[in-house]
Amino acid sequence: MRGGDSELVAEQPRREARADKPKAQRSEPGRTMQKATPPPLDLASLTPATTNTTLPDAPLDRSLAETEGDVVRPTTTLAVYATPGKRPFAKVPPQQFQDTWLPVVGREDGWVKVLLPSRPNGASGWLRESRVETARSPYVVRVHLTSRTIDIVYDGSTLGTWPVAIGEPSTPTPPGRTFLLGSVIDDNQSYSPIILPLGSHSDTLDSYGGGPGTVALHGWPDESVFGTAASHGCIRVPAEALDLLTQVPLGTLVIVDER
Repeated sequence: MRGGDSELVAEQPRREARADKPKAQRSEPGRTMQKATPPPLDLASLTPATTNTTLPDAPLDRSLAETEGDVVRPTTTLAVYATPGKRPFAKVPPQQFQDTWLPVVGREDGWVKVLLPSRPNGASGWLRESRVETARSPYVVRVHLTSRTIDIVYDGSTLGTWPVAIGEPSTPTPPGRTFLLGSVIDDNQSYSPIILPLGSHSDTLDSYGGGPGTVALHGWPDESVFGTAASHGCIRVPAEALDLLTQVPLGTLVIVDER
């Protein structure tokens, strides 16, 4: 209750009139007052939280901190909430590229806050903890935009650091916390044996190559690009780093900073 909002009930001296205090409504004998039943949740009306959608009502994550490594997977399509227990603004499916694994970035009693794969970058939301499968990733991936390097860390120990190519100035790689969303083998391209989509998107391209502008980790055949700003926003990594990244579980936190 805000200060000063409580009702003044004592009669004040020298006041000629005082408004009557409203009387509490009484229920009839033998009847009990029942709370209104909330309407059933209509998942069909909610926007899916996928790499192809935009969620303007999603809370935005601005942190660059590492987490405990907890990841969760919805076992069925679940409602996503901006605030635990309030009105949902989206739904998350159990599968996207593969099973949907999302990093946990916050907790409340019975709820987990996760990063989402939709625009805008940093989109997040709350899921009921009882409705998700839980696991832990011992990995964290760090991409440093100024030094143009990538670190792959396992249980606090850095397994290696490699030079990478980041987005050129007109199509920069977006900073912030994101995550490993999927693993894709595309026979229609020759630049990388595997593509690892992230949960983030280009801030300057609404679409690219027929897709929604999803940022990804992938290889590149010309090693001279590593250490430069040459991509459309994706992170091009050497073959050795890509081989190691294929072992990193889905949902693993990827932190892109300005270092």
